[in-house]
Amino acid sequence: MPDLALQKRLAADMKGVGIKRVKIPPEYVDEVTEALTREDVRKLIKDGKIIIKHARGISSGRLKERRRNRRLKGEGRKEGSRKGKKGARTERKRAWVFRIRKIRTYLRYLRDTGKIDRKTYRKLYLESKAGVFKSLRDVKIRLQSLGVKVE
Repeated sequence: MPDLALQKRLAADMKGVGIKRVKIPPEYVDEVTEALTREDVRKLIKDGKIIIKHARGISSGRLKERRRNRRLKGEGRKEGSRKGKKGARTERKRAWVFRIRKIRTYLRYLRDTGKIDRKTYRKLYLESKAGVFKSLRDVKIRLQSLGVKVE
């Protein structure tokens, strides 16, 4: 087998890769041996007679699996690992939306089952909209103070 060091070096230099990534199939060895200039090598690369292998990276599959398992356990999510402020991790608006939806659903349920009348419902609805209630528990306490029986 002829020495193809020159051709491999030229191809590697032109493509900006290492010599190990330059492959020459055995059926094209005679043609590649005749190529002595960069122009010849460039043409052979274009024709597919000199092959440049793709770079091999490091698989991150195992790392991803390990991180996913840790996250499922809740590891790496406690106070010492948190970088952003509380509002950056859970948006205040999103928290408000979840809270208000829960309260409004509960009030609607009470009104539809006849546990509170429309007037009380409207009053509590507007109070919840104004941000009077911190949680559903607050609503239940307010209802008890109004004398409404809640479970």
